[in-house]
Amino acid sequence: MADTSLTGRRVLAIVTNYGVEQDELVVPVEQLRDSGAEVHVAAVSADEIRTLVGDKDPGRTVRPDLTLADADPTAYDLLLIPGGTLNADSLRLQDDALSILRSFTGTGRPVAAICHGPWVLVEAGVVDGRTLTSYASVRTDIQNAGGTWVDEPVISDNAGDWVLVTSRTPDDLGPFVREATAALVASTG
Repeated sequence: MADTSLTGRRVLAIVTNYGVEQDELVVPVEQLRDSGAEVHVAAVSADEIRTLVGDKDPGRTVRPDLTLADADPTAYDLLLIPGGTLNADSLRLQDDALSILRSFTGTGRPVAAICHGPWVLVEAGVVDGRTLTSYASVRTDIQNAGGTWVDEPVISDNAGDWVLVTSRTPDDLGPFVREATAALVASTG
């Protein structure tokens, strides 16, 4: 990824303040920043974000850059939705998160979601006719929402007006960040 300059590209990561899977937030944010992207993390509140490892063990604390309510989705080129069961389950109930997601999909900008993150996509009603992957327990929700679920490390679906990049678990972060980076480059290049 060192050959790809993302200078001038902006990424918005959306999370709750408790329960996001540490590496699904920290690894993409750090790698995208290292490649030159400006990455902002928006949380429900301005309080610290308490990450978890494996949905149970305490992880790193991350300071959000802004709140979901203060985020202007039109200012960003890619939306990142990390997983973590608690994070995604709570995030999909946040109207601001759903509005941000719909802003991206409605204007043809790419979205990258990993693990349980696709729950937010299901809640927003944007998976119908799309092919994606996720943590295995989200499979039925995706299928019930009209999506096609596959068990692959990463899926980049560009069947609609916007690119959707999805992955299953932290084990898939390498391919996930690679495809999210490609979608970001293609969308603004």
